[in-house]
Amino acid sequence: MEPQKEARTLGDPVARSSGPSRSQTPKDEERRDGDTAPAEASLGAEADGALADSAFADALWELPVEPAERRPECSRCSRPQKVCLCPFLPLHPLHISTHLYIIQHPAEESKVLRTVPLLAACLPQDKCKVKIGRRFSEERDPELSTICRKSDTLILYPGAEATNLEEFILESPIYPSTIIIIDGTWSQAKDIFYKNSLFRLPKQTLLRPLQALCSFQLQHGAQIRLSKEHLLKNGLYPKPMPKNKRKLRKMELLMNSVKI
Repeated sequence: MEPQKEARTLGDPVARSSGPSRSQTPKDEERRDGDTAPAEASLGAEADGALADSAFADALWELPVEPAERRPECSRCSRPQKVCLCPFLPLHPLHISTHLYIIQHPAEESKVLRTVPLLAACLPQDKCKVKIGRRFSEERDPELSTICRKSDTLILYPGAEATNLEEFILESPIYPSTIIIIDGTWSQAKDIFYKNSLFRLPKQTLLRPLQALCSFQLQHGAQIRLSKEHLLKNGLYPKPMPKNKRKLRKMELLMNSVKI
């Protein structure tokens, strides 16, 4: 008589034993348990390495710090004594009738050339005054406000309304008593000039040596750099317009010739 077979359809699930598989031997179980040992050892090594790094960092912080020694500087030209330029400067201050008011960008104060101290070393102390900063107002700088409002004050800036200083002196009956000079790169000077309304009060002047210097540089390989305003107005701006609303608004102001 044939033994009875259990009937099972295609959709019935196959019953699985919850116990260990018959094909799994004791050696397989030992091998599986042994695989966890290297992982635990690796985690322990990483933890030990992190503790060692932390201890090393703590030891570095505890090391004594030697103060940096600055090279001795000349008290007159503010340059290191080994490269002092005082032997090439006038022995006595130059007597001039005009006062110089230098507006220096903070980034220029630490430049190696130190041209402002060199200029100040050549002039009497009461003829040359230096103010360092980016923003100036009537409330915080009443002295500067008074100077800018005088009719005999000029500002040295190559703006669209600038005239040559020599022509101004010949045509104007008033001799300039104060000249304001902005010390910085082109972009720094432009930022200071347009973001401080006080500096737009004096008449703008331009020196012929500055024009000659620009012409000389162009004749010897210097490239003309078009301003962002020019590129935007003429459709030559090579970069895509920004998506940031604030930057996009700034671009629109530049295209509409609004000084920002």
